[in-house]
Formats: sequence, structure tokens, C-alpha cells
Amino acid sequence: MQNKEQNRTTGVSKAIKVGLFQFEPVFGEIRQNVEHVTDSLANIKADLIVLPELCTTGYQFKSPNEVKFLSEDISSSHAVNEFVKLCKDRNMYMVFGMAEGANGAFFNSALYTGPEGVIGVYKKAHLFFEEKFFFSPGNGGFPIFQQNGVYVGLMICFDWIFPEVARILALKGADIICHPANLVLPYCQQAMITRSIENGVFSLTANRIGEEKRGGKDALKFSGKSQVVDPRGNVLFRLGEEETVKVVEIDPAEARDKKITRHNDLMEDRLPELYGKLTKVSV
Repeated sequence: MQNKEQNRTTGVSKAIKVGLFQFEPVFGEIRQNVEHVTDSLANIKADLIVLPELCTTGYQFKSPNEVKFLSEDISSSHAVNEFVKLCKDRNMYMVFGMAEGANGAFFNSALYTGPEGVIGVYKKAHLFFEEKFFFSPGNGGFPIFQQNGVYVGLMICFDWIFPEVARILALKGADIICHPANLVLPYCQQAMITRSIENGVFSLTANRIGEEKRGGKDALKFSGKSQVVDPRGNVLFRLGEEETVKVVEIDPAEARDKKITRHNDLMEDRLPELYGKLTKVSV
């Protein structure tokens, strides 16, 4: 794991294949959802695959008891065990969202796994809408993880609207930001183009599709349109609103070049001494 500010221009030896799996989880059916993922990815060749937020459980919880029942301890999670096996079988890495139970609290979490097991966990900091009734906000910061010379940062869904999240990950050295999501607002896909440009990073947004309407709650329509964006804001692909697995080759070294012009650098031109209000609770 890498947890200090970085300004690296070398160190990635080759291009890698990254992909997204956009699908519709069945609410509450963890084993069915996990089996669907493993079957769908059984023949996919990729170095890194990103799945949606809460992809093992579905999204629209009705009660805290439902959250408690469906949340899994990472150390004994069926989803984690099966996805680690898949990573071993395919020699790849995965980022996926799950409901995590830990020390009596419940979190909307993203896990980074590989053939060696669970590499890292990020607990969602910025909770959206009724998530605030069911999950605790993560307070562990925004970690990045290094595997095979590639630096990967994690954020989840509504984190997109807070530009500080992507900037912190970039300052820590992320080449790629993996972004599991359950998007219902219409703005994120375009906003993530800006996040990639302003930080000079690849962004991989894996959104879900379909609709959930449970227990008299308003229907939630998920927008799909999962996408991969390069450090210059080019959309390498954007999916539609159907179930799809798609893989594209990228060169993470492109994220090490922060030059905008020969006289401007995204990171070197920052003036942190002018940004003090960003870290104040009250402005």
C-alpha cells in the first residue's frame, strides 16, 4: 500500500487490460448474485475488473435489520471467498461493492481483491440519500494500493460529487481510480470526465442497471452508462443500459505525466497555501 503524496513519472512497465461488469443484482440474493458474477467473468481476460456498488446485495434496503442480515464480515464472507477464487483462477484483480459488517457497525464498502486475497478495503465516506439511515460513514480516509507497479485508488458512487476525494487519491499517487456505483442522478458520468482531467488519472466507473422499488419506497432507476475515462478526459468506452462486460487496454504510465503545457503541471502548479478553507469545518 502507498499512503504518501507521489509525483512519479516512471515505474509502470506495460499496458494492462481493465474492464467493467455492468449488471442488475437481485436484492437480498447474495449467493445468486455472486454466482452470476463468477459465471459471467469465467472466460474474461483482464488484469483488473470493477463491479458496481453493493453488487452482492442490491441497494434499496428497507430497515436496519435487513442491513444487519445481509451484511457480511469480510473474513467469513461468501462473496469475498468466491471472488478471491475467481481472481486466482483468472489471475486478475477485482474491485467490488458489498455491505460490510464490522465491530457492530455496517458499512457500504468496496474491496480490492486479487489472487493473494483481500488487498484493501474502503468504507464509503459520503453516504447518499437513505444510506444515511442504514450505514455508518467510513472515517478511514482514502487509501491507495499498489500491485505490480500500478497504483489503484477506491471511491464509491456519491463520492464523485466531492472533488476532494479524487484529488486526495491523485496526490497519494493513484494511476487509476476505481469507482463502484449505483447511480440514479444524471450528472456523474460527465463529472467523472472532469475528475480524470483535473487529476490526470484513469477513472473506471462501474454502475449498475435496472430498477428497485421495495416496501412502498420510491422506485430507484439506475442509469447504467458505465465508463472508462483516460487522464486527458477521453471516454475510452461508455456502456448503454444493458448487462455488459467490456475490457479495454490502458497504459497506466499515462497517468504519471501531469503536464498540461510545457509550462504547466497539474500537481506542481497547485497552491495549497491558498486552499485553507477546504480543510476547515466551518467557512
